[in-house]
Amino acid sequence: MGDLKQILVVKFKEGVIVEEIVKGIKKMVSDIEAVKSFEWGHDIGSNEMLTQGYTHVFTMTFRNSDDHAAYMGHPSHVAFATTFREAVEKRMLFSFPAVVVKG
Repeated sequence: MGDLKQILVVKFKEGVIVEEIVKGIKKMVSDIEAVKSFEWGHDIGSNEMLTQGYTHVFTMTFRNSDDHAAYMGHPSHVAFATTFREAVEKRMLFSFPAVVVKG
């Protein structure tokens, strides 16, 4: 089995300073050895019908399900999760074992 991926797609609440949230995520993932990689971005103007109001995506990669579990229970993640949830209007989360077609 390959890496385990987690993709989080969000719409932030009105007035949230997204840069501050991203700064917090960067610090959190830097503190957690189990996170193999972290990427994020925001939509650049897709059709509103297709995005359904979601604006940002956050992707984390873990070596395996044990590392994912370690991340989920890590004190830095637990502490930051409350801040993050309070900033988000809606979210979708997917965690899945990656099937690499082209590396």
